[in-house]
Amino acid sequence: MKKLTFILITAIAMTTACNQPKTEPSAVGGETLVQLKNELTAEFNRLEPQVIQPAEGYLKYPYLIPAGFYKQMWDWDGFFIGCHLSSVGKPEYLKYWALNLIAGVDSDGYTAGCATTTGPRPVFGKFAMKPFLSQGVYFASKALNDFSWVEPHYDALMKVLEYRDRTQLDSAYNCYFWENAGQSGADNNPAMNYFDEDTRSYLAPDASAFQLREFIAQALIAKELGKEADYKLLMKKAANLEDAINKTLWCDEDRIYYTVDRETGDFYRRVSYSSFIPLIQKLAPEAKGREMIERYLTDTAQMKAKYGYRSLSKKDPDYNNKNVIIPFSNWQGPVWPIANYLYSIGLKNYGFDGELRWQAETLAKLLLADIKQWDSMHENYHADTGAPLAPAADYVDANGKFVGFIGWNLCTQNILEGVVDNKWMLLELPKAERE
Repeated sequence: MKKLTFILITAIAMTTACNQPKTEPSAVGGETLVQLKNELTAEFNRLEPQVIQPAEGYLKYPYLIPAGFYKQMWDWDGFFIGCHLSSVGKPEYLKYWALNLIAGVDSDGYTAGCATTTGPRPVFGKFAMKPFLSQGVYFASKALNDFSWVEPHYDALMKVLEYRDRTQLDSAYNCYFWENAGQSGADNNPAMNYFDEDTRSYLAPDASAFQLREFIAQALIAKELGKEADYKLLMKKAANLEDAINKTLWCDEDRIYYTVDRETGDFYRRVSYSSFIPLIQKLAPEAKGREMIERYLTDTAQMKAKYGYRSLSKKDPDYNNKNVIIPFSNWQGPVWPIANYLYSIGLKNYGFDGELRWQAETLAKLLLADIKQWDSMHENYHADTGAPLAPAADYVDANGKFVGFIGWNLCTQNILEGVVDNKWMLLELPKAERE
């Protein structure tokens, strides 16, 4: 009788457990996360000065660099470094980043995505500046509570938007494209071409979503400066682009955003970093966004790895974790802290708090171990072993010290602060206003 009772109780318990709703990964203890946040913040405070350089030569304002391997000021690197610095009470550096880039806007509206003390450094022809300038100006002005400094540069900002429309907008789809992966900053992303001899180009979720955010940011700037007609025009462009992204780049069959071949109009079915960028602007409705995240980002067979979220799906035939930085850095699998920061915005937008706690703990431990060993960090990490990748160990300075990388890895602190202190850096912009 006792044996039968035990069997019945066990069966009931198992049935109850099976019927429980699916939960997210268990959270690490609160004290542990607080400790990790404090340790990481202390190390970042020590390393942070390396990303700030005094004004020199062509660069008339203090400028931001990734440090270590890179001594130049880059477009999106500087944007994210500047946003981090703004989040810790130093918004002036995001303003300086914008002013240094605005100084390079030519009569056509072109501005190089890289600048040095001797002048602009054109990269990839005239498609170099990625869509972050208006966002940087807006976030800096908002943090400074001062938009007055923007007025003399407003026309230049509008020219940059117009130039991108002339050079990177596919009017047949009303979406934006990169001519090759290198222009996107995800240098060898196989969701688009990355060799010169491959002449295909792709409508891209990241190019289009970032440009959508540029329109919204510039609209908000226009409103602050009393330019109501521009505000309405830019918001209309943003609304039309949002519709085009969801119409053209969303694959309802696979429940994900893909790049699209401009020649054929076909989905290029590669699950990569760029697929998830529309989620930072909440372009997917709640149910679709959650389903996409569960199908791909938090699936260990796809993007989730032991040491963070991958830059390319493990199922992709090109998936690898090679340690390369020249001729381009590797976005074909390794864990990039900046990609993980962008993923964290999507995770927060769609309510994946358990995944965020896991991500915060995982990245903090990964970067702290790296700093302890190398007194610096790396651009990316082997997704399955955690080994630090680019730059390789033989990249040293004149004194034989490893040069490392700091840059936008600083945004990892913002993930920890979000999870521990509910102090998020979500780079929030409103939805496009519709008439």
